[in-house]
Amino acid sequence: MKYKKTALLGLAMLPIAASAAQDDSTIELPAMEVTSSAENNILNMSSSSVILDEKELFQSHVSNVNEALRKIPGVYVRDEEGFGIRPNIGFRGMNPFRSTKVLFMEDGLLLNYAPYGDNDIYYHPPVERYEGIEVMKGAELNMYGPQTISGAVNYLTPTPPKKPGGSISFTGGNRDYLSGHVRYGGTVEDTTGTVDSVGGVIDYVHKEGEGSRDNTFVKLDDVNLKTVIDINARNSLTLRGDYYQENSQSTFGITEAELRNFGYRYNPFKNDEFYTERFSTSATHEFRFNDDLKLSANFYWSKFDRDFWRQENQQPTDNQCGNAFREARLAGQAVDVDSCNFTRGRLRHYNAWGVEPRLHANHSWFGVASELDAGVRMHYENSARTTVDGNTSTARDGVTIENNDRFADAYSGFMQNRFILGDWTVTPGIRVESVSYQRKNNPYQGNPALPTPVAGNTKSSVGESDLIEALPSFALTYQPIKQATLFFNMHRGFAPPRVEDSVYADGTSVEIAAEKSWNYEAGVRSQPVKGVKTDLTLFHNDFDSLTAVGTVGGNDTGVAQGQALFQGIEFLNRIDTADLFNWTHNPYLQIAYTWVPTAETTSPFHCLPLSNGNFPTNCPGGNVLGSKAGNRSPYAPEHLVTATVGYSHPSGFDAHLETVFVAEQFGDFRNLESATDFYAPTSNEARSGQFGMINSYTIVNFASTYKVYKGLDLYVSVKNIFDDRYIVDRVRGILPGSPRLVQAGFKYEF
Repeated sequence: MKYKKTALLGLAMLPIAASAAQDDSTIELPAMEVTSSAENNILNMSSSSVILDEKELFQSHVSNVNEALRKIPGVYVRDEEGFGIRPNIGFRGMNPFRSTKVLFMEDGLLLNYAPYGDNDIYYHPPVERYEGIEVMKGAELNMYGPQTISGAVNYLTPTPPKKPGGSISFTGGNRDYLSGHVRYGGTVEDTTGTVDSVGGVIDYVHKEGEGSRDNTFVKLDDVNLKTVIDINARNSLTLRGDYYQENSQSTFGITEAELRNFGYRYNPFKNDEFYTERFSTSATHEFRFNDDLKLSANFYWSKFDRDFWRQENQQPTDNQCGNAFREARLAGQAVDVDSCNFTRGRLRHYNAWGVEPRLHANHSWFGVASELDAGVRMHYENSARTTVDGNTSTARDGVTIENNDRFADAYSGFMQNRFILGDWTVTPGIRVESVSYQRKNNPYQGNPALPTPVAGNTKSSVGESDLIEALPSFALTYQPIKQATLFFNMHRGFAPPRVEDSVYADGTSVEIAAEKSWNYEAGVRSQPVKGVKTDLTLFHNDFDSLTAVGTVGGNDTGVAQGQALFQGIEFLNRIDTADLFNWTHNPYLQIAYTWVPTAETTSPFHCLPLSNGNFPTNCPGGNVLGSKAGNRSPYAPEHLVTATVGYSHPSGFDAHLETVFVAEQFGDFRNLESATDFYAPTSNEARSGQFGMINSYTIVNFASTYKVYKGLDLYVSVKNIFDDRYIVDRVRGILPGSPRLVQAGFKYEF
């Protein structure tokens, strides 16, 4: 089956690899596919980027993005609520907290609600509505930005089919899990002579069910529209629109004693609520001057609202519910959340829009066949942030304790030229980012129960900051034989600071550097024989400046920066014995392995001073508590393995077992194996659950599909077959991994 990415072609002018044509009568689990050069050669790419296609996602019956991305080497995904709606994704040893180090795109356009000013990921669309997921990790990141320090995830929306048709699927399971998905589309050839053709596709997903713990029910809806208009031989227009709504119970972690006394599923905060709503639209016009010169112009806009109401602000050691309530939690006693007459609402409203033209040209400079890609982006975003304290357990209004507006204007551009020299390609490039920030603090009521300067802010203040960076890149490939390609690339990684980190609450501008690194890759991509694919990549990411927000190290310190080094090996292998031995039956094996032996903080992480010149209380001597050169970075497991063994048959049957292993990792900068190694056993910190080692864990998953007849598939999956209990996170208390999930359903294509 040919895999096409017409959407991304029009946006990024970067053609995508197609797998070798297959006999449509056979059913097999497709291998991962990788982006390629303009010759559409799967072996000719200059980085370790990978694509998961729609068949791979369906046959594995992934229900969230975490289950999908763990199949790709170099990517660490940490669960939070069990639905993947707030994923924590990290690349190559980077801390995955809120996916702050990752660039998210949809069809090559920025997806996140504030990629320059606030890159936390509090929204994620359902993975079922995509026809592919592209993961980029090398110098190609410089074609996109702004986050280029680690990796990017690009989601590919479905292309309207030539003939009217679609699909409907339904999945049910334990923990009250229900999921319905409907897709329909088609293309009409115009007979009036106005346009050549008009195609469209509509996609609707509804999901609901309990998350990983008690009192974590999730309900979400997503509607996506896409229209492709082929105006004539030179012009095409793509229009997209999306609406997303989520209403869920969401809160933070539990204490050590609560885990011992009540188990991994315990969560008493039944009144906490998380509500989001998102509207977005985008348009892409492509003009083809001729076969060698194409120009695309892209426009995108999104509006995202997020209301998060919770009875404790962030951590088990908070005392908004009173000292007795906090002590009961730390001692592992049952608490009545209705007796806590406090609720805090963190209300956020974001708007973002941008314009992004891109040019692709085939040419011959100095007699050398070449391909030029260039583009610019004008991006604007703003957010209104309000924090409200209510005086009942279910309050949804109250006293305002924060009220500010934040703005980020960004202008960027890139250019790279790919010189084709026989078996060699050489690709130098450059990207420039210019960002301006503004923060306006508005007068608000203030909460008399809170100390100054938070209480009673009656004055307005405005602060500004800006930065500009030039980011070079270089890539090289060599294909000595048809079956193998060697590649090397390097680029200057960059990520802008958040508005709140560059302008303090009183409007004072502060000196915070952008995150910057030198990133290197070297590897080989090979298909030695039919049925065998192997990729091996060595990476070296050296950070001049890496930012750690306060909660990354396990406590609410201020923002800090330091130097760090991440290096290791990624390995991806796929064997299909049907192709290898020309069999009808197809036992297959796939493995994704990541080894990160070095994830070292090469300097202490220095806290940035407060506006009055002082340092936060958790930064003795100006450094994050426990941070020093030579320690391992928090949340950086040394080994990650996802191994799949399965069997498929031409009749339409497929079954496979997947084993996921995550090695132990530290939960704080001190590298504590236990909180009591540093804190007194009776202290709040030792009992909070925020500090200490996160032990290694292994889970086993099963998925099977049977094609009843053409167009109808029945399937069953079991996630975490042995119902293993394990911890995935300690940042704001202990969070567990997902329990056993048994799901079954059908998909009918028509």
